[in-house]
Amino acid sequence: MRTLLIVSQVYVPDPAAVGQHLHDLASAMVQRGVRVRVVTSAAGYADPTQHYPRSEVRDGVQITRLPLSSFGKSSLVSRVAGGSAFLAQAALAGALTRELDAVLVSTSPPMAGVLGEALSRLKRVPMIYWVMDINPDQVVASGRLPADALAVHAFERMNRHILGAAARVVTLDPYMGERLVQKGTDPARVTVLPPWQPIEALQAPVPHAHNPFRREHGLADKLVVMYSGNCSPVHPVDTVLAAAERLQQDPRLLLLFIGGGNGLPAVKQFVEQRRLGNVRFLPYQPHARLRESLSAADVHLVSMGDAMVGIVHPSKIYGAVAVGRPGLRPGPERCHITDVLRAHDCGLRVDHGDVDAAERALRRFLAMSPLELAAYGDRSLQAARHHDAHALQTRMCELIEAAAG
Repeated sequence: MRTLLIVSQVYVPDPAAVGQHLHDLASAMVQRGVRVRVVTSAAGYADPTQHYPRSEVRDGVQITRLPLSSFGKSSLVSRVAGGSAFLAQAALAGALTRELDAVLVSTSPPMAGVLGEALSRLKRVPMIYWVMDINPDQVVASGRLPADALAVHAFERMNRHILGAAARVVTLDPYMGERLVQKGTDPARVTVLPPWQPIEALQAPVPHAHNPFRREHGLADKLVVMYSGNCSPVHPVDTVLAAAERLQQDPRLLLLFIGGGNGLPAVKQFVEQRRLGNVRFLPYQPHARLRESLSAADVHLVSMGDAMVGIVHPSKIYGAVAVGRPGLRPGPERCHITDVLRAHDCGLRVDHGDVDAAERALRRFLAMSPLELAAYGDRSLQAARHHDAHALQTRMCELIEAAAG
């Protein structure tokens, strides 16, 4: 295999997890002797005011970034406009790529598969479709469009066509795999491959006593329950916030939100209205400090929306277990996060809306001794070993090479 083309609206240094995983994969393919070209957006996905170099080589990967390809995530219209502008430009860039052996597209933007299928036909090369979320299912489940909308039916027909045209469909958990098969995808062409933790250095947690992040932010005497990354309204955290309100008199508890996302304004509004003194906010941290920031937590808050099982795959759980921290998960019994927590006994689950259960969970963590928390941490690290970055990246590379023949 000589050349792989990756088309994605999101790519490093944008903080979105999709771009981080794509770069890990691209770098791994380069190490296997493959020329990799990435076509992506020159503007940030969530923050379009953030601009990146139009052209660069990063870890051996040739990156081309296109202008006017992102208008932010503030509305469905802005997402569609940015995605459409990106795909129109990416079509030309892809058509001009020479000696192509395979094209890989993900679901950013959701219509990337259309371009992938077109380039596959034009260049007579296989398309690998890395499905990290499923649409139009996500749009319907989040309430942005009704299930009987004309646009939903049109997108569903288009998506089924793309799934049928892909040489290989890779998705993130068995629940997503089931949904893709229900859409008519040949099970023999569907591979379930969980995401890896993008930064391998996270496999070595930073002890609290030696963590500068905890010192800088005054966390030494706190039980830190951390939500790190994108805060989405489809994965609510209001149940845990309501439980934290009941525990305001306990000075040890601190809920720390690090990152951004469309769901964060509602969280901040809740905190302001209830005058919660045990909740703080910090912006996204540099990737160079991610190991310190994630390790600064005692517990990681990882939410899964009830309606989103099999549609999206929150990957925060992998960062939590990679640094040896237990998870507190509001969400349904049947989902990939529960599977991780249950298999390794490394966290607690509560139903959305069950504030009493959330309060009991927080009190349970507060009552744990350092040794008990450390035992949870050891089990979390065992879970992390089942999501080894090198092994999963190697498996993905092999799938691409096999599809390329």
